[in-house]
Amino acid sequence: MTNLSRSLFAGLVAFVLFSCQATANSQELEHGFAQSGDVKIHYVTAGEGPLLIMIHGFPDYWYTWRKQIPELAKNFKVVAIDQRGYNKSDKPDGVQNYTLALLAQDIQNVIKHFGREKAVLIGHDWGGYVAWTCAMRYPKMVDRLVILNAPHPAGLQRELANNKQQQKNSQYARDFQQPDAASKLTAESLAGWVTDKEAKAKYVAAFERSSFEGMLNYYKANYPSSQPAPSDAQPAATAAPALPKIKCRVLMIHGLEDTALLPSALNDSWKWMEKDLTIVTVPGSNHFVQQDAAELVTDRISRWLK
Repeated sequence: MTNLSRSLFAGLVAFVLFSCQATANSQELEHGFAQSGDVKIHYVTAGEGPLLIMIHGFPDYWYTWRKQIPELAKNFKVVAIDQRGYNKSDKPDGVQNYTLALLAQDIQNVIKHFGREKAVLIGHDWGGYVAWTCAMRYPKMVDRLVILNAPHPAGLQRELANNKQQQKNSQYARDFQQPDAASKLTAESLAGWVTDKEAKAKYVAAFERSSFEGMLNYYKANYPSSQPAPSDAQPAATAAPALPKIKCRVLMIHGLEDTALLPSALNDSWKWMEKDLTIVTVPGSNHFVQQDAAELVTDRISRWLK
């Protein structure tokens, strides 16, 4: 190899190493806290660009988005939060501190914390219902919605009123509403759904920092305490509460093996939207579709956002 060749080769190696390091640095996670009234909301953030907030469900924490953050951080300032009651966020006492109105207010305050007027919201499970609520209460602050395994609230209400299988499968939520339910939980049992051994250890540690009462207060404050009766004014199959229509574009992704939230609740979702709705169903994936089908979910979200 000539001296010129050696120089060119060394330069190429240095460029590749620099590029890799720059990419890694651009996706390094920074931790911080946003104030929402008296509650501190912990978050991790990566990337630069339009604000994108990721909201986890039950039982989970910000780490559920680890497979999606690096790709999304190439084009967005990604902020993945711990919802109140979870991991490093504050854990206020009392069912009244876990209403959807307050949970949505947390997201509003995170947006303000970063000095932005609006954000893309990505939510899973309870995080999905918080995202839906934000879009209804603060439509000007929600640029676009990505919802994972959390049917529109009207769709779920309809299924709870009319679908016997959904009623049966929702018994776990009724159990969570019992006064002694939290005493039956452990960090290990809550992390039972996590299959990756390294991730599972992190989940157990995060749940040990969490409030079991706070987690279950999401159900006590917001989930119907009994099966709603079908409406007399409408056919039972189409009965649904009157809610403000969603004014932004929406992407819904649903793992079809989800037994907690059956895919039948997706039917007629378009009736509650003012703009275009994209629905992606994922055969073979369970409730935690962002982990069960991580590559597919990341790809679909990235393409849709572009």
